[in-house]
Amino acid sequence: MRISRRVKKILAGYESDSPGTKTNLARILMHGKLGGSGKLVILPVDQGFEHGPARSFAPNPPAYDPHYHFGLAIDAGLSAFAAPLGMIEAGAATFAGAIPTILKINSANSLARDKEGADSAVTGSVGDALRLGCSAIGMTIYPASDAAYDMFEEVRELAEEAKAVGLAVVVWSYPRGGDLTRAGETAIDIVAYAAHMAALLGAHIIKVKPPSDRLELEAAKKVYEDRQIPISTLAERIRHVVQSCFNGRRMVVFSGGEAKDTEGILDEARAIRDGGGTGSIIGRNSFQRPRDEALALLGSVIKIYQGKA
Repeated sequence: MRISRRVKKILAGYESDSPGTKTNLARILMHGKLGGSGKLVILPVDQGFEHGPARSFAPNPPAYDPHYHFGLAIDAGLSAFAAPLGMIEAGAATFAGAIPTILKINSANSLARDKEGADSAVTGSVGDALRLGCSAIGMTIYPASDAAYDMFEEVRELAEEAKAVGLAVVVWSYPRGGDLTRAGETAIDIVAYAAHMAALLGAHIIKVKPPSDRLELEAAKKVYEDRQIPISTLAERIRHVVQSCFNGRRMVVFSGGEAKDTEGILDEARAIRDGGGTGSIIGRNSFQRPRDEALALLGSVIKIYQGKA
């Protein structure tokens, strides 16, 4: 695998990491149609845990089959495929070596009652990731949750274990719980804060939601206004989130979120590109579409990050 100059520059930002971890990051960065560009498009399929099978897969019934998602990610030329233990296990032999995989090792579910103390259970291990040939582990944290401190400690311990054996670490940082309002979950000050916390916890790749122009915290609002931090456009807000991740020394990808029309997804990708984001991690907005439509959509997103659209 020949490493591009752009990817070498990105890897240089991870100064404490072993050759093994940098190799796994390089596998993700060099794979697929965006390989070598420094941009990423990843397929995450953990929604069955989070929302249930019918809500996740009934809009496109072939998606009940884990092999469908492996095939979609491979045929679309994506950078990586992320999923919980059982789904990776279900295609591990058939698709061995075909695409870098990220084992999502903690998960929540929509049946849990404690909304203020939103939390996740550990549902996979670093050992599982090694056994299955994964390039990285993925974990979710919920800044603002009453359980956030326990989650931070859990992530730090698992990240240490993963890095010790040469795996990369991806952190989904989704503010939720506590006194945070629903609108505040995607407020620019909150998303930037959440992304920064993931960087401080040692994430190599950080996943957050695209931020709105809302300012949730009064103390933060005063600073944003006094310092005239530009947040009026999505590209400006993306740029600020990237700045919050060690001034761009950490990779930041943005989730596709709830269902959007095609133009909404493509406009969002353009803003991520223009704001200096690393790329997109698109789940329901791809696999809930018929396969041909999903491939066309993902192809269009890739062209945006290639600077062709």
